[in-house]
Amino acid sequence: MEKRNYQREMEAEIKALNGRRPTLLLHSCCGPCSSAVLERLTEHFQVTVLYYNPNIEPREEYEKRLLEQERLLSQLPGDIPLLPCEWDHEAFSAFAETMAEEPEGGKRCLACFALRLSFTAREAKKHGFEYFTTTLSVSPHKNAENLNRIGEAIGKEEGVKYLMADFKKKNGYLRSLQLSKEYDLYRQDYCGCLYSRPRKE
Repeated sequence: MEKRNYQREMEAEIKALNGRRPTLLLHSCCGPCSSAVLERLTEHFQVTVLYYNPNIEPREEYEKRLLEQERLLSQLPGDIPLLPCEWDHEAFSAFAETMAEEPEGGKRCLACFALRLSFTAREAKKHGFEYFTTTLSVSPHKNAENLNRIGEAIGKEEGVKYLMADFKKKNGYLRSLQLSKEYDLYRQDYCGCLYSRPRKE
């Protein structure tokens, strides 16, 4: 079976818009990752950012990343709204604690992707967005195939179109590093949950 090229699928979707700029709800894991993704998407979509990350702990870390997301949006050109939501850590810990021994990128991460994308899809439907997607694929540590498979399935279930993407392609991750430096963004050293935090020797 031929491997899907999600970057090419996104480009084809954008081309089919014929210059129309539909609404899109972008799930963002953090300011640094959203920087390059927003640069790529805002030309083609009316983007609203959703910072829904119940996996991030402790609470202080969650708030710190949220403030950086807000600061970035205030400095980027154009008016990019942020759709507010609560820190729902219980939704993550309800399943994550039973998967504490799972390796990074394993079943715990897949369940975390599904949690965040399901919430994003429901919010997109609730607020009338035409598309939704996530910044997560810009990271070289995130499997784009898993993300797109989960997102596509959830989109069909909720009745909102998921924008297929692999934002690390075409130097997306490198661009996020450049923009993080340009905007002096805080870059964390772990994904968000304490299971992914580097262990100190």
